[in-house]
Amino acid sequence: MSTVTITAQDINKLRQTTGAGMMDCRKALTEANGDFEAAIDWLRKQGQKVAAKRSDREAKEGVIIAKTSADHKVGFVVCISCETDFVSKNADFVAFAQSIADAAVANNVKSTEELNEVVINGAKVVDMINDKLAAIGEKIGIAKFERIEAPYVASYIHGAYRMGVLVGLSAEAVEAGKDVAMQIAAMNPLAVDANSIPAEVVERERAIVVDTMKADPKMSGKPEDMIAKIAEGKLNAFFKENTLLAQPFVKDAGISVEAYLKSAGDVKVSEFKRVALG
Repeated sequence: MSTVTITAQDINKLRQTTGAGMMDCRKALTEANGDFEAAIDWLRKQGQKVAAKRSDREAKEGVIIAKTSADHKVGFVVCISCETDFVSKNADFVAFAQSIADAAVANNVKSTEELNEVVINGAKVVDMINDKLAAIGEKIGIAKFERIEAPYVASYIHGAYRMGVLVGLSAEAVEAGKDVAMQIAAMNPLAVDANSIPAEVVERERAIVVDTMKADPKMSGKPEDMIAKIAEGKLNAFFKENTLLAQPFVKDAGISVEAYLKSAGDVKVSEFKRVALG
């Protein structure tokens, strides 16, 4: 029996992360003895489709700027967060975020800490942020900073500065870079390919698939090797859905992103970054 007290805050957090119902979240946390990650796995093993818990769901409101250096060899995503969409939609706040992103590019900064120390018109970015906080009365800051280098980097901003994408390519490919960046924005892949997904994520996914199958009455009595073979097939489907190169290309579902890139001059994707509000 669980010795952990499950609070309303715990249940609400799990609901917001997974989209599951309140009673299901309470049951999951109870069964998992309060372990948040184990509760997510419990919900999935019950057959529930839970919302993906991604690192791009950190800032509630704000402005996201994605841009590259003039030679397109370095890309930056900067998210300046705030508390309300009233502020994030304000033209002055957008311009403020843009100035910080411009400073990141101009100074080729490598981290949030370095960006905070950059001087713009005689003032450090960190001091500019504090002044803006005092002026608008909302907590703001650099909520996210991403940077990639590649022979060619494409950038893309989706919506009203609510999502930014960078994609590193092996060679200059303006149209392909834009297409792949839009693919990443729309389909939210976990990684470039199956080999890029951390081993622990793959093993966790495999364990969930196997446990779900063993709980299925239709699989009762089936030999372990058969279950393992079917599980690998389901895992391949997971890779197809969640890895960029294996996904169907959004502009032509009859081919994969990998096939599209081959047709565009055999361009390779080295890495990507996707930052979104929400």
